[in-house]
Amino acid sequence: MRLAALLFFFTSPVFAQYSGPAVDACLAEAKREAQRNGTRAKDIILERDQNLSIERYSRKLGNQFVSSVLRGNGAVVLEGAPSAELSFICLLADDKRAVYFEWLARPNAPALLQCTRDPGLKAKGCLELLLQVAEGDLTQVYAMRFQESRERDDAARNENAVTAFRKANEEWRQYRDAECARRRDEVPKGVAPEDHQLACMVELTRRRALDMR
Repeated sequence: MRLAALLFFFTSPVFAQYSGPAVDACLAEAKREAQRNGTRAKDIILERDQNLSIERYSRKLGNQFVSSVLRGNGAVVLEGAPSAELSFICLLADDKRAVYFEWLARPNAPALLQCTRDPGLKAKGCLELLLQVAEGDLTQVYAMRFQESRERDDAARNENAVTAFRKANEEWRQYRDAECARRRDEVPKGVAPEDHQLACMVELTRRRALDMR
């Protein structure tokens, strides 16, 4: 089954929060899929939160009858490494029989969860690594956008685009640092303030890179 076709086929504006047995059926299918793919996961998690929803159907996809589609967020927990925080789609013949499971990208993945799923990880060191990766990704995007600004300035014979580009980047970094410092004082129970601040910096840096692409 091709995922694009599945997403096109199962399109509906009607969603309902769900907490029934289909979650366990899809989790079992996710674990089977990981074994088939040779994924060495310490654990696989499907979140039972407000993002978990089910769509009801009574139709066939090819020769396979599908009664419902479960969507939500989850994670592949890795040994000694940040977890892969993902979204998923799961097709079910009924609430206790999953017939297809696929992980999807989750651009807004929470950084703190990536570093706390595995108790063996030190959150601060993990978050510092994620921030380094996010900064590197942002630097690559900036390089492309800077070149575009330079080309516009060359054509216009001025430096307006480069000046505006640098100003925007400097002001964004000031905003990020100030916003994450503010969030340090709103730390959730059980989370170290410096970890909460670092997680904020990772997430805002990732978002900036996405916005700049």
